[in-house]
Amino acid sequence: MDRTYPGVDALTWKEFGEEHLAGLTELAEVCLAADGGLPLFAGPPLLRARLLQTRTLGAWHDGALVAAIGVGTDRRPATGTGLVHPAWRGQGLGSRLLSWADEQAGDADLVLTTESWSADADALFTARGFDQTFLEWVLRHDLDALPGVAAPDGVRTEPITWEIGPELFEAYRASFADRPGFVEPEADEWLGELREDDEYRPDLSIIARGPDGAAVGFLNVIDNWIDQVGVVPGWRHRRVGAYLVASALRALTADGAGEAWLCVNDNNPAAALYRRLGFHNAGRRARYLRRHP
Repeated sequence: MDRTYPGVDALTWKEFGEEHLAGLTELAEVCLAADGGLPLFAGPPLLRARLLQTRTLGAWHDGALVAAIGVGTDRRPATGTGLVHPAWRGQGLGSRLLSWADEQAGDADLVLTTESWSADADALFTARGFDQTFLEWVLRHDLDALPGVAAPDGVRTEPITWEIGPELFEAYRASFADRPGFVEPEADEWLGELREDDEYRPDLSIIARGPDGAAVGFLNVIDNWIDQVGVVPGWRHRRVGAYLVASALRALTADGAGEAWLCVNDNNPAAALYRRLGFHNAGRRARYLRRHP
């Protein structure tokens, strides 16, 4: 049912759905322009996943969507993602969306995901009892000046083929196994996700080998995103990661890309390496958790 909240003139609140995807796209784009964040958020797949959840609430002004939130109540914890147009901030809309999300979650814990992080949203979530559980930088490289990194001694690289899939998975497992919270997937599952991704670029992805031919590192490219970079423990601090990233940037440029992207955890030391290689900050994305009392 349509309803207008008193105190915010001419705002009509109602559910939204697939038929409002164009309005959701415009809202996401203007929030990304103001705050930065994950540009993929403005694309239909991620917009649907984040906002077209089991319960939705949007606010309209003169036919334009100015605030929206989707809450998934069919799982535990419940999940939610919301947006407020920059021109409509500071009037309590975010707080109203958050209160509504709390009502929909009921007695379930609630995870909020933001693909376009802002300091004001962080302050609101914190004040409402949410704890930040994840914070990631979105980095962009404009490919107008490419870094030069010499190949480490004894290291050669080759593009990915499915024939070496087991070696690729083992390089991934060895590179990430010592990271806190790492959960090792099944090899077939991990490789299957790559195979099924229409934007995965094995021709631009790289495996690095040491003098004995064993895999010492890898890099996966999805569209124009550097999706994963890993170096096995015994080969770290030898410029293998820098060389893989620089090689991928050259390959993307030769393939006609005008920019390259990657995401890196806020506390990952690799962020400094990426910035030295020419990446710059393009926003943040984050998750927050509120446990039900």
